[in-house]
Amino acid sequence: MVRGRKAVVKAPRELVIVEEEFPSPGRGEVLIKTKATLISIGTELTKFSGDFPRGSHWDEVFRYPYSPGYSNCGEIIEVGEGVEGLEVGDRVASLGPHAEYVLMREGEVYSVPDGVSDEEATFATLAATVMNGVRLADVKLGESVVVLGLGILGQLACQFSGLCGGFPVIGVDMSEKRLKLAEELGAALVLNPRRQDVRKEIERATKGRGADVVFEVTGNPEVIPWGLRLTKRQGRFIVLSSPRGPSTVDFHDEVNWPSRIIIGTHFTSHPSYETPYNPWTVKRNIELFFDLILAGKVDVKKLITHRYPWTELGEVYRRLLDPLGDRLQYLGIILTYG
Repeated sequence: MVRGRKAVVKAPRELVIVEEEFPSPGRGEVLIKTKATLISIGTELTKFSGDFPRGSHWDEVFRYPYSPGYSNCGEIIEVGEGVEGLEVGDRVASLGPHAEYVLMREGEVYSVPDGVSDEEATFATLAATVMNGVRLADVKLGESVVVLGLGILGQLACQFSGLCGGFPVIGVDMSEKRLKLAEELGAALVLNPRRQDVRKEIERATKGRGADVVFEVTGNPEVIPWGLRLTKRQGRFIVLSSPRGPSTVDFHDEVNWPSRIIIGTHFTSHPSYETPYNPWTVKRNIELFFDLILAGKVDVKKLITHRYPWTELGEVYRRLLDPLGDRLQYLGIILTYG
């Protein structure tokens, strides 16, 4: 048993750092000392702010108090009975929160190979989320792909869609910094709706055929009807974000008549077990993500824009929620543990 600190959100916009004892691992568990964590800006700020409809799934699942965060990299310091394939000293990624120590089931931690840094490893949860979404979207060689919103998920959606053969991959965002980065990481075309006619430019880039696949990655429910209209007849519209609130959609004009397909791709839609029909569990996706980093096929280092001591998490959240600030300047925010 060790003593350490963790972040706790007691109520909307109220975060504290508390000290507690972290128990020794039981059977099938490991105790991890955190080396770095990543902030998932969209989900974490939604939960921290409490800015979601009462009675929604957000309201049902996320109750206060809670420990925020789910993108953790650390080192195993103690192993419980019955654990196989993991040893003290192993580096692992997990869905552990922002805390100095985390206790996890062995099936919920993923070995980090040499050559993948701690900071890169913190992207594992979000990478698996996007891989799952791209697989469910069934992006094929030569299909045009539009990604609405170029935060971390959107940037990864561009990269993974390109690896699947999507072309052209078109990124859309209001931040010139994010657009430039997406282009640098392989997007064939980037568009800013503040200064360009996005629909017209997509039509031009696809020779009038329209977008085969559109990923919604803004989390803004007002974007969904617009995104549907950017999708070609019988195309696929992929909800990769977690929208905060209802959208108003004319299902006849935007879905039924054009026969568009809407696909939800929440992290929990991963298969629980690997089978010959669908082997792509969270573990398999994370394993592939690390292999792609080692092969130089995927780059997340360039997505890191800020680093802070983890004890400043509350202040970082408040800075991101500041209406006078520029949240679009932030992408990968790494929390460090001294």
